[in-house]
Amino acid sequence: MPLTGVLRPGHCAIRVMEMGPALTHYVERLGMLKVGEDAQGRVYLKAWDEHDAFSVVLREADAPGLDYLGFKVASTQDLDRLEAALRAHGCAVERIPAGELKGCGHRVRFQIPTGHQIELYAEKDYVGTLTGNHNPHPWPEGLKGMKVCRFDHCLLYGPNLADTADLFMNVLGFSLSERVVTPDQQMVGAFFTCSNKAHDIAFIEHPEPGRLHHASFLLNTWEEVLHAADLMSMHDISIDIGPTRHGITRGRTIYFFDPSGNRNEVFCGDYTWYPDRPPITWETEQLGRAIFYHDRKLNENFLGVVT
Repeated sequence: MPLTGVLRPGHCAIRVMEMGPALTHYVERLGMLKVGEDAQGRVYLKAWDEHDAFSVVLREADAPGLDYLGFKVASTQDLDRLEAALRAHGCAVERIPAGELKGCGHRVRFQIPTGHQIELYAEKDYVGTLTGNHNPHPWPEGLKGMKVCRFDHCLLYGPNLADTADLFMNVLGFSLSERVVTPDQQMVGAFFTCSNKAHDIAFIEHPEPGRLHHASFLLNTWEEVLHAADLMSMHDISIDIGPTRHGITRGRTIYFFDPSGNRNEVFCGDYTWYPDRPPITWETEQLGRAIFYHDRKLNENFLGVVT
């Protein structure tokens, strides 16, 4: 896991149907910070422990879902190298100029076989965290709601998972940390990491392209997950499932919906990934335990509702 190439998820651009309720949800309830907006009406958010200028971009639209997911790379040299590799792989690549997103350098956007738009960038304005870097306290006072620490990952649904896995592993340099396979060993779920987290992006095979299952935000402890659950009940936020534990990634989690119907997750805990570790394999016969380790039962709403 050298600190070159793709480093981590950097931002997700989410479509919402009404900006007012969306801001109440993401700022007052999740506890993100509103850091700006632009002439297009897009609103920029970051979590308190994120150093870069933003990690979530909200855009008002007629339907919910994901516009694109961005990953930060280590340098402009890495960005140029990966752009050339994507073009050689046959991807249609678009260069988006610096400043199209406020505070972000030029981006390289491409469509992956699942139908999602992914982009890479090397530069984004550094603004620091609320605790600073000099004799910092462990957390800042005055945080709201669930007090999420960072945007962590997305789970995406779409077709052509095998081709997508090839792209992420052999072009972008991700590792496969976990997979779900059918009895004939066809991979129908894949979890990829570009760091030492259990996953930085995940996919489920699905006939409709370009679908968002959830955008996930990190908390520090199980107690904070339970506190988030209390807030969801207190403010009548629609809960999908949890609090519970995953078998896949070992995360302790709760899922819920924003006012537009986009699914969110807050979670804590996983394991440390190193590149010499073989991927974990889950069989579809054990999918109930893999997804919801405690009750070991599949939830059709959780599996089927996407935006």
